[in-house]
Amino acid sequence: KYIKYTTTAFEEQLYEAAFYASVEDDVYTHFTFAEKHLPYFKKKYYSVIKRVSRTTKKTFHISYSFQKKETDTLAVTPENLPYRDAKGNLVFRPSGHGALLENLNDVNADIVFVKNIDNVAAREYVEEIAFYKKVLAGKLLHLQGKIFGYIEELEGDVSSELIKEIHSFIWNELDVKDIPQGISVTREFLNRPLRVCGVVKNKGASGGGPFWVKDEEGVSSLQIVEKSQIDLQDKHHIAVINEATHFNPVDLVCGLRDYKGNKFDLKQYANPDAGFISKKYENGKPIKALELPGLWNGSMDNWNTIFVEVPIITFNPVKSVNDLLKKEHRPNA
Repeated sequence: KYIKYTTTAFEEQLYEAAFYASVEDDVYTHFTFAEKHLPYFKKKYYSVIKRVSRTTKKTFHISYSFQKKETDTLAVTPENLPYRDAKGNLVFRPSGHGALLENLNDVNADIVFVKNIDNVAAREYVEEIAFYKKVLAGKLLHLQGKIFGYIEELEGDVSSELIKEIHSFIWNELDVKDIPQGISVTREFLNRPLRVCGVVKNKGASGGGPFWVKDEEGVSSLQIVEKSQIDLQDKHHIAVINEATHFNPVDLVCGLRDYKGNKFDLKQYANPDAGFISKKYENGKPIKALELPGLWNGSMDNWNTIFVEVPIITFNPVKSVNDLLKKEHRPNA
């Protein structure tokens, strides 16, 4: 709440985006939400857009999309039988944020910042937060430039010195310990979507964290893993969780184009086996729901991934009304 008006997370996201996601005087933002909320979205948009444009001196280009109905999954009973409503109809449910991979795949952009709507702070903190957003984007552009250059060099005459240099880059800058062998395999490995993920020191927040994950073939990679993906009966897994030093606040910068400027088909880089089953309630009755691989989890399983520690000031979620009492959500507190 400011002196003259009360704001919302939507308006504050627009204000923040003007500090790091603008191209000269134009700011491009995309929101995803349930279709039933469209009238409220439009009403709020028309009520704030003049004010935020005047304050930031920017022109906002706002788009939106809904989670696609075809990504909904069938709910089942605890006994794994199809769940039906009072009229005997099968019940389909939204399949989690992993369904938004379809929406991200439709976005026409070179670089996309991904964050949750509730992670926003009062305006006196925005300049510092925006600085670290730029740091993440700068890291992505630095790595992307090197990757694109190496891919082009691998199309010509390849020396042993170049291979050694690329392997060193993959080991030291992409943090990959299972080095791809062979020119074609190396090119294929480099020519993938790239993401730089901000992580904060773990202070007990719920959610995913950065981990080394070994796949069925024994190949290790950096992944963001949610607690729901982990076998809580495995003592080793429990120990790893308890020793985790960092947490992922959904602070991603994603490179969506290849070295020729073509869009990646992001669905080709997801791990379909990384979905999971969650326990929910439907009209007071327990059910099990199949969720697609999480957007920043299994849906980005085969991306090149980098983790960068950012300060806790960049993480200001509102998961309960009490979070609004924190100074980061109270202007001039």
